Amino acid sequence: MSQDNNLGQVRLEREGAIARILFDRPTAHNAFTWSMWEELDAVLAEVSADPNLRVVTLRGAGGKAFVAGSDIAQFRDFTGGQDGIAYEAKMNSYFERLLAVPIPTVAIVDGWAAGGGLNLAACCDIRVASRRAKFGSPIARTIGNCVSMQTYARVLNGFGEARAKRMLLLAEFIDAEEAFASGFLARLAEPEALDAVADEVVARLLENAPLTLRVSKAAFGRILARDIDPADDLISLIYGSEDFRRGVEAFVEKTKPEWLGR
Repeated sequence: MSQDNNLGQVRLEREGAIARILFDRPTAHNAFTWSMWEELDAVLAEVSADPNLRVVTLRGAGGKAFVAGSDIAQFRDFTGGQDGIAYEAKMNSYFERLLAVPIPTVAIVDGWAAGGGLNLAACCDIRVASRRAKFGSPIARTIGNCVSMQTYARVLNGFGEARAKRMLLLAEFIDAEEAFASGFLARLAEPEALDAVADEVVARLLENAPLTLRVSKAAFGRILARDIDPADDLISLIYGSEDFRRGVEAFVEKTKPEWLGR
């Protein structure tokens, strides 16, 4: 794992039958670097292969964010639409690794779950959040990119069409109360009670029949799986656009982008 605090780390701790994954880059609201995505992939492969584990929890360090997306500065290296297609395909491989973990996964959200963080939470089986949690993907007003078709599908499934359009078209964040009302969250807690509520959920999972949980999770995955058009033409249109390059530079330089529509 990386030892550079600026690059962040994905940490794994075991506690009996529980695997606890911590996203540790609090100075950047746990925004993922490329190395953190690779670390998460390796950690998920490790826990998936461990027959002694029964539950996996995922959490962001610092109490202000679960994961605030990916590090935007990385997009400066993109030169055209093919970079975007390759990026979204790579991101899907990470999310699919999380979806494929054979035991229940629990996202513990305190603060922002934005962009890739929203998708990580959506890929977990159970989501527990504090009342100060917020969920969104405000790409329409930040860097002007898009997400994969699989990500759009997960946001639609998790929040419903109306809320998903508010998040992706109006670039609004959904607060914890509304996320709970939508069914996206299994539990909602006061910030000071989040640990206790999360522990209660984990304890309930540990009490239940492990083979039933594995089979039920696999069954849900098979039922929900469907052929989704990867829509490479749409992804290439976005990542090859001048607007995307302008959006990335404006975000990094902390200015407001001027959209041209091309």
